[in-house]
Amino acid sequence: MDTENSCWKVLMLPWLAYGHISPFLELAKRLSHRNIQTYLCSTPANLSSIKNKIPGKYSSSIYLLELHLPDFLPQLPPHNHTTNGLPPNLLSTLRKALDSSKLDFSRILKSLQPDLLIHDILIEWAAGAAFSLNIPSVSFLTSSATMFSFYYHSLTKPDEVEYPFPAIKFTGPEQDMINGNIEAFRKRSQERDPDNQGAAQVVLIKSNREIEGKYIDYLSQLTERKIVPVGPLVSADDGNSDLMEWLGKKGEFSTVFVSFGSEYFLKREEIEEIAYALEALSDVNFIWVVRFPGDEETRVQDELPGGFLERTQERGKIIEKWAPQAKILGHPSVGGFVSHCGWNSLMESIHFGVPIIAMPKQFDQPVNAKLVVELGVGVGVDRDERGRFTREEIGKVIKDVVVGKIGQELRRKVWEKRELLRANGEEEIDGLVQEIAQLCGKSSVEGAPSIKN
Repeated sequence: MDTENSCWKVLMLPWLAYGHISPFLELAKRLSHRNIQTYLCSTPANLSSIKNKIPGKYSSSIYLLELHLPDFLPQLPPHNHTTNGLPPNLLSTLRKALDSSKLDFSRILKSLQPDLLIHDILIEWAAGAAFSLNIPSVSFLTSSATMFSFYYHSLTKPDEVEYPFPAIKFTGPEQDMINGNIEAFRKRSQERDPDNQGAAQVVLIKSNREIEGKYIDYLSQLTERKIVPVGPLVSADDGNSDLMEWLGKKGEFSTVFVSFGSEYFLKREEIEEIAYALEALSDVNFIWVVRFPGDEETRVQDELPGGFLERTQERGKIIEKWAPQAKILGHPSVGGFVSHCGWNSLMESIHFGVPIIAMPKQFDQPVNAKLVVELGVGVGVDRDERGRFTREEIGKVIKDVVVGKIGQELRRKVWEKRELLRANGEEEIDGLVQEIAQLCGKSSVEGAPSIKN
């Protein structure tokens, strides 16, 4: 291949969630600087969440390809072909619909003939489709190595063999949540095709050895696959000018950001506990993102305690649906992040040097929250005996982190990690390009496309 006059073509297939397609897009942007063309393939509903996040300078290197799910499921109209705003009871239906789109995806593969397929680790059948056309593939894990190695260990090792890292331990109500996650992980594993040909032997991971080195090594040992870190892949939001202006009037580290991601919807009692903690117990400025399922016409003022918006209007902002998270976390007025500990949010918080106040809710989040504490970049909010986060504990931890001495030490630690993350970003992408060169049959990394300015 004449690398000066032609580009490698990489096809990407993420899972149907914003938390998955966003890292794929950020990876595509970084590959484009190495003269690699990428084609992001997903449903129109999922692609719509990133269209406005692709600047014009990528118009000749990043392309969007629509994948259409079968229309035999009336309870899953096209606008629900994404987890963003999806009612939780339809998640398994969405997964089945995607699994039924193999034929359409195979047609895309045949038409495009990419040099490489990068598919979400949750969509293993894609590797078989690529294998049948003699197209190499790698899988992409957009969650933490800590989480994946913990659950993989739980499924593959006898009960008496303990997970080798004592920082990841659970008791009481948290253990019940973990047991449920393990069963869900087991069920999903049993649904996979045991004869899946062409299963990727290389796994890309949105992580960094400085953050997860020992967990990456253990995951590689467990899965017998090569694990290639590609960095934190933090996006750059355009931001909300009014919100940034409001933040600019607040003191340094005086504001807490509260958000639980795009896929968890707070119950009314949870909203009440957080509202009381913010108003009466923490005494700090706040930006709080509140979301509801897409099929619900819920007004946020109806879910909050009466008069809350009026009483807190000088020191608080309630944001419905979407907020420029990266822009908020990067603002010097923000001194803490009350987070569900989704992996994207965790990496963004470290990238911008903001201490994390961990309130995990589901999926990988309890494991990620333990990693936050182990790294010293945040603290957890303790649950009561019924597994709930109470207003008293939430308020206490917020105050400790934003205005207390605990927060000063956390900021020092998270800034150390931030510098390590930022120092290694280009090296990790260069390593990935070398891996692509080998997978695509190039003799050496010198045959890879050069970096563009």
